Amino acid sequence: MTYCAGLLVQDGLVMIADTRTNAGLDDISTFRKLHVFSWPGERSFALATAGNLSVTQSVVSLLHEGLLNPETGELDTLQSVGSMFRAAQLVGRAVRTVREMDGPALAEAGLKFDISLLFGGQVMGQPMRLFMVYGAGNFIECGMDAPFLQIGEHKYGKPILDRAVTFKTHLYDALKVGLISMDSTMRSNLGVGLPIDLIVMRRNAEEPELNRRIEAGEPYFHDLRERWSAALRAAHQAIPRPPYGPSGG
Repeated sequence: MTYCAGLLVQDGLVMIADTRTNAGLDDISTFRKLHVFSWPGERSFALATAGNLSVTQSVVSLLHEGLLNPETGELDTLQSVGSMFRAAQLVGRAVRTVREMDGPALAEAGLKFDISLLFGGQVMGQPMRLFMVYGAGNFIECGMDAPFLQIGEHKYGKPILDRAVTFKTHLYDALKVGLISMDSTMRSNLGVGLPIDLIVMRRNAEEPELNRRIEAGEPYFHDLRERWSAALRAAHQAIPRPPYGPSGG
């Protein structure tokens, strides 16, 4: 399984992804699912991937190489497109291209063409944006009313994002809540696990502000997990018991 989250707040963008892939309890591996495409001073993008590993790796490789434009005969790349919207369209084209190449063989083997992506960033001088790209290559955009998107095993981490993140949340508070969301998912699903990759992009900055991997035993993340567990225990203990038993007890 996989869990990836993107949080687009007033000050910038946070992207978080786990790294665990597995084909069974005795076959667990680590692969990077969060990728950076950056040309400092010009544009910076982050791409988080969920789904079939061979499919996601093929899409990422295509985006690095570029896709042939049938009208111009030239390569369209993430560096050459004129806007975030055009960049998201290029990601969708890469997904459809891989589907055309590998989809029939996967279907013949009884496997699904399984992929979903989070794609966010900024072309300098234009708005910062965040998209979710589906397996058909179509996409939706993150909005101010719900300033986050998730892919993979998202249900365990969604409640904290719903309650704690707004568009005006401080950028590093968004990172903190995103890590709590990841911890909640890891505690409920063994298919999601450390290390965790994260990227922080501040609006109108020339390059990503933070690109970091959290390994097992990292002090801050360990402390965050312990503090969050203690806070939850204290919260439920402080709430009165329901008055629904015999004689209200």
